[in-house]
Amino acid sequence: MPRGAFITLEGLDGSGKTTQIRRLAIWMQKRSLDPVVTRQPGGTPTGDRIRALLLDSGATAVAPLAEMALMFADRAQAIAEVIEPALAAGKIVLCDRFTDSTEAYQGGGRELGSATVLEMHRLVCGNLQPDLTLLLLPSLQASLDRARHRNQRTSAQTGQDEGRFEQEKESFYRRVWQKYREIAAREPERVVLIEGNLTIDEVHEQIVEAVSERILTAGHRA
Repeated sequence: MPRGAFITLEGLDGSGKTTQIRRLAIWMQKRSLDPVVTRQPGGTPTGDRIRALLLDSGATAVAPLAEMALMFADRAQAIAEVIEPALAAGKIVLCDRFTDSTEAYQGGGRELGSATVLEMHRLVCGNLQPDLTLLLLPSLQASLDRARHRNQRTSAQTGQDEGRFEQEKESFYRRVWQKYREIAAREPERVVLIEGNLTIDEVHEQIVEAVSERILTAGHRA
């Protein structure tokens, strides 16, 4: 059986990834494709416990290297339990965040550097690379405003608190934003950069175009 395709969505919190991955999954389902949708951190029972620790704004301070190690522990579990089995079965996997997030947030934001993150990826993840990465990069302020509003709404509705990163200073997010741009410039064959304060429909159109050209034409047709 032909191996499946691995598509990741990346960007700052509040960039619209969650909305767009849902829309992309629906678009694929209408074309008789049956994508496996997952997220990081999370997506497995072990990963969900790690997610709660990493994102809870009331959690005890986590050292940058410990934070990175937890991200990779979550990722290793997701690869073993969800991603690799789906790819081996010929499925398309849609993943909300992957190692680019760790390079941007821990490598850039926490200033651990790209080399440390990429070496961890090689060792822990077997250097698994997405076939396509869709990087959503609206303006920094628009992303932060949306993320903080979303977390306040979610906390009020569910009592779930995932706002630890939103407590960081703007300088942290500027480093994350810049690192994402560096990744896109470094790997243009993999990363499609969708930038600017576009509408939901405009972003979706660019995503569908990229997936159609780079993934479906490679053999994953309806």
